Amino acid sequence: MKSYRKELFFHTKTRRAYINITPQVEEALVESGIREGLCLVNAMHITASVFINDDESGLHRDFERWLEKLAPEKPYDQYDHNTFEDNADAHLKRSVMGREVVVAVTEGKLDFGTWEQIFYGEFDGKREKRVLVKIIGE
Repeated sequence: MKSYRKELFFHTKTRRAYINITPQVEEALVESGIREGLCLVNAMHITASVFINDDESGLHRDFERWLEKLAPEKPYDQYDHNTFEDNADAHLKRSVMGREVVVAVTEGKLDFGTWEQIFYGEFDGKREKRVLVKIIGE
């Protein structure tokens, strides 16, 4: 069995963003040479997420409104965590959206369902963060 590891780096200009990272993951899969196996993609920061969904802008706006209702950014003093930083909402949003995804690799391709794409969700941006892509198989 082979193993391949690659880090992707992101630095958003906004506090929150949703980025389709499917092309970068597919590129890593090609680089790996693995044809059958599993691909793990996970956020390496506790205020960011990796998830699978449809690449549809209306849905992304819906995520934003829904998450902001669940864990509003402001007022900052509503959270016990916000003593040194003001990102408690980002931690909560990450908990809801998830840390990682695992996608089957079949015949050298990500084995997705209809409309599925991999996204990086940023909830406390404006600084560099990374995502790990780990592919195992043959």
